[in-house]
Amino acid sequence: MADNSYTPADENQQISNINDFFASQRLAFKKQSYLSLSERIEDLQLLKSAIKQHKEPLITALSQDFSGRSAGDSKMADIMPTIMGIDYTIKHLKKWMKPEKRHVSALFQPAKAFVVYQPLGVVGIITPWNYPVFLSLGPLTTALAAGNRAMIKMSEFTPATNEVIKSMLLTVFSQNKVAVITGGVESASYFSEQAFDHLLFTGSTQVGKKVMASAAKNLTPVTLELGGKSPVIIDDEIDIKLAVSRILLGKTLNAGQTCVAPDYVLCPEGKVTELLSELKLQFNSMYPSFAENDDYTSIINQAQFDRLQQGVIDAVDKGADVTALVTDTDAFSGTRKMPLTVVTQVNDDMLLMQEEIFGPVLPIVSYKTFEQALSYVNDRPRPLALYLCSFDEGKKQQVLDGTHAGGVCINDAAVHVAQDDLPFGGIGPSGMGQYHGHEGFLTFSKAKPVFEKGKFNTAKMAYPPYGKWIHRMMDKIFLS
Repeated sequence: MADNSYTPADENQQISNINDFFASQRLAFKKQSYLSLSERIEDLQLLKSAIKQHKEPLITALSQDFSGRSAGDSKMADIMPTIMGIDYTIKHLKKWMKPEKRHVSALFQPAKAFVVYQPLGVVGIITPWNYPVFLSLGPLTTALAAGNRAMIKMSEFTPATNEVIKSMLLTVFSQNKVAVITGGVESASYFSEQAFDHLLFTGSTQVGKKVMASAAKNLTPVTLELGGKSPVIIDDEIDIKLAVSRILLGKTLNAGQTCVAPDYVLCPEGKVTELLSELKLQFNSMYPSFAENDDYTSIINQAQFDRLQQGVIDAVDKGADVTALVTDTDAFSGTRKMPLTVVTQVNDDMLLMQEEIFGPVLPIVSYKTFEQALSYVNDRPRPLALYLCSFDEGKKQQVLDGTHAGGVCINDAAVHVAQDDLPFGGIGPSGMGQYHGHEGFLTFSKAKPVFEKGKFNTAKMAYPPYGKWIHRMMDKIFLS
């Protein structure tokens, strides 16, 4: 089961480990503060090899933690994008590490200016439970690429996966380079209070605020990957069948327990019935024999399951219509499998419309005009992702120019996260900062500016006393 199994004794041990690992990583970085390209690539290759060797134990552990996690979900959304990210990083790292030449104005010539990318030191990574492989080892990839050492705090709700990741990393790295911390809330809180050189947190907005407050005590820079209510806008001209085919996997992958899963759909008011019918048809086509279907993931634990059920009950009490897309609900009673459940006739008083859903519940909001749909999005907190189903170039531009979101998919959902050459990050209440690919390398590096003069120093001519001919010429060239 995925409940918190860590005892107070475990917490004390993890806090002790945090102190020991942090001190040893600090000391190790001080002794070797810059790794060569070949050393960094070797680290990444070791990481990739370890993941491949532990693929089956990882899949088994993930299923154990979820009490039934689709092996396909684990491979497609946890393991595969992690390996792809490592490959992409290895391919481009030489270019990223190369000093960047910058312009020097005539006033300061002859000279040269350039930027070098320096490792920060010890990076902290706080990982959530929903994608514990991708969201721990993905940030680790970019931290290692930038030449850092890293400590990873795993979620208390994935104990089996935590142990596999911990033992896996110990096969290739010393703990003064990469260390894994387990434990629960107490150790997580203590972890966020350490004076890391950078801290990356993935999780809820509520907890993100606490992490940022803890980091602020040490002036530790943070990257916060949070969540929010990511909308889908279906335009009034696109075929509903096609629109559903583009967004359904993004909502059902990992049973909707994804920070970038579509949270609600804005649908033309005359097409709501058709949308509901098509969602049901395609969902049952993807997941036939739902109760026994190993392709569909369970809800992580009873607390999350109860939260989702309460959200649906609250919506019904406040006037919503609810349709579970699998009719034989008795077939999976006693489990934590929850079919995609569509909610119509929603309003802002409902919990489902106030909080990120993070599960297989999909509200539909009808709209009269496309501009009304955009206003609906813009009147609410900026989401982590925004999805548009449309082939109309004008409407695409309206969305890109007229809304704010951490990322956008047009005619697809959630897969922008797996694009190696796109940055990933939120905006406002959905997060700050970004990583993945080159942006991850930049996030975990100090872009250090360097200005260099040679033997010949023309600037000396402009030294005081002022009022010489050179000063009059400078005034004429630069100030008149």
